[in-house]
Amino acid sequence: MTIVIPMRAGPDERLKVAARLIVEGKLVAFPTETVYGLGADALNERAVRRIFEAKGRPADNPLIIHIAESEWLFELAREVPEVALRLAERFWPGPLTLVLPKGEKVPSVTTGGLDTVAVRMPAHPIALELIRLSGRPIAAPSANISGKPSPTEADHVVDDFYGRIECIIDGGPTPIGVESTVLDLTGEVPVLLRPGGLPLEDIERVIGRVDVHPAVKGIEVNLAKAPGMKYKHYSPNAQVILVEGPREAVRRKMEEIVEEFRSRGLKVGVMATEKYDADAFFHLGESMEEVARNVFRALRELDKAGVDVILAEGIEERGLGLAVMNRLRKAAGYKVIRADKLK
Repeated sequence: MTIVIPMRAGPDERLKVAARLIVEGKLVAFPTETVYGLGADALNERAVRRIFEAKGRPADNPLIIHIAESEWLFELAREVPEVALRLAERFWPGPLTLVLPKGEKVPSVTTGGLDTVAVRMPAHPIALELIRLSGRPIAAPSANISGKPSPTEADHVVDDFYGRIECIIDGGPTPIGVESTVLDLTGEVPVLLRPGGLPLEDIERVIGRVDVHPAVKGIEVNLAKAPGMKYKHYSPNAQVILVEGPREAVRRKMEEIVEEFRSRGLKVGVMATEKYDADAFFHLGESMEEVARNVFRALRELDKAGVDVILAEGIEERGLGLAVMNRLRKAAGYKVIRADKLK
């Protein structure tokens, strides 16, 4: 039996029910400013194992721990460098995850067996109040079956987990729509492990140079220091093909591909910033913020439309565009078509 708690107007007394479930070692899905998370007490090894079981998540894929107070960072990390404090002061609460040396309190299962821990303070009022009421740091990957598109609405979580977890908090659509930015602070130079809701440019304005891990652009890794680095992610049932290049060239190439697939009797869906003639179409929006907010919803809705193939329009990799393109490349299994020239 899964309890669904509607909480569109913000935290209220019903949140105490969900907090009690966290304390009891149960699983609670809740909204953050990025996507919905599937939460459990991060220090309860048995509860954390249930997250991996429910999602079908590989045990070596680390989880992010969500906290409500910056002081909790010192209990979870063995060392907290000055740069971490600067970033926390500037960007927390917010969509920034910091990777630091793991403290003794954190079970190995939570960190995927790594000697590092990933921590963030979410900006969503429901998430923060749930953490405060439970008095526990909450480990929470995205609340979706492993490998599928991340959930940005409670209905997405219901589709994946109703009857399999104890509680789903419906806080409405998430405002950002892509997961947090993950920054590794364990070396001499900070390293971007995953682009997300906080643009890299904003971070560099505060701390200077940040290296970008090869996995961000699709280079395969054997050791995942952050969620989403090693395994196929965000994929619907339909085949996803990403088309990149100059805007007009992309349009012509996508129209050509739609015609080709439909001539073979396949049902084609398109997700883009401008209208296409296809069997199903999802308008991603005009601004980069709208596109980020809609990208996972588009993948899920086109899948529900029963298309065989989803064509995704590539966008410029600046600001949130870097995170969007990272997710689209993973959703496509790095099947990318370049449209560099007009015929």
